[in-house]
Amino acid sequence: MSLRGWFRVLVLYDVAEAIRLEQLRSILGAQPAGRAPSFTRPTPEYVRFESPPVVEPLDGLAPDLGEPLKGRIKYYEYGVVSVEMELEFACDWQALVEQSSRLIADPRIEKRALDLVQRSLKRAGPALVKPYDNWLAEDYYIIQLGEMSGAEGRPATASELLPRHGGEIAQIVRGESAPLSDGERQEILQSSISYYPTDLLVVGWTAALVYDTPDGAAATIQLLEYANTQLLEFRYYDDLLTKVLKDVYKSLERGSGLLSRWRLAREAERLNTIRLDVIELAERIDNAIKFLSDMFYARLYRLTAVKVGVPDYRNLVDQKLRTAGELYQFMVQEFHQGRAFVLELVVIVILIIDLLFFFRWKPT
Repeated sequence: MSLRGWFRVLVLYDVAEAIRLEQLRSILGAQPAGRAPSFTRPTPEYVRFESPPVVEPLDGLAPDLGEPLKGRIKYYEYGVVSVEMELEFACDWQALVEQSSRLIADPRIEKRALDLVQRSLKRAGPALVKPYDNWLAEDYYIIQLGEMSGAEGRPATASELLPRHGGEIAQIVRGESAPLSDGERQEILQSSISYYPTDLLVVGWTAALVYDTPDGAAATIQLLEYANTQLLEFRYYDDLLTKVLKDVYKSLERGSGLLSRWRLAREAERLNTIRLDVIELAERIDNAIKFLSDMFYARLYRLTAVKVGVPDYRNLVDQKLRTAGELYQFMVQEFHQGRAFVLELVVIVILIIDLLFFFRWKPT
């Protein structure tokens, strides 16, 4: 069967605490955003990005991967920049498996994406809030299939693709050129979802296969990208909290004398400030776009988020936030106990001085 479609490579970077999108639109001359994502399945009007990302087109890219690439950069309010590169293909299933495997393993993709982001941020720099010196990165690969012919010339359905080509689909989603075991194949194909008979999404932790119309696939691809921005942000918060807690434990190990307890007050305040900042930033991520109930896109997003690891990292962040809160309470309590001891000691000293003066100057 001849296949036509697109390889889409997403490489995301966490570059700053936030991005001022209105200022960035002015710098880039970008058009005001409409409703995003543009859903094609029934979805309530309120389901949209609170602040849609700014999109900067990039055409004519040529990273020595064959045909020239098309691409674009998206800037998200919470400090993530996403590079999307698109490469068209026309081949059979076996060739698609081999090309997908090579593309996912090709280091030149990430190098080209990094070059593009560094160049673009020279213009966008003024819109960044507290830019980071070191960037976390996340990459994701989407294989988008165009319409295929099924029985009697009608469009192929998901129920036809999965039994006939489930093995190849599983390899594509895993980025493997070698056949997978039956158990691994079944595990991968369980992470699939369809709305109409003629659309299909199979999600993995590093890649996804999308079979849909161009309009239908656009919303799915946007949600795949959004889930990866969430993953990247929670990875950053996890790393930040790990380092902060490590420093706190070192401070606690240095002793609990009077001077140490006064020092703990400053460190407790710093810990609590970081904890509250992370809580605020995490809420901003959660509120960027909301999905409720059992609407199709809510189920699609939850499936995607689970497969790429968003809930796992969110749980790690929540656990460390709870630990930070408990340590803050402990450190504050230690400080108050030390201060109370000092105050009691001062009162005793004053009483002793008063008694000394009283007995020394007592009339005889």
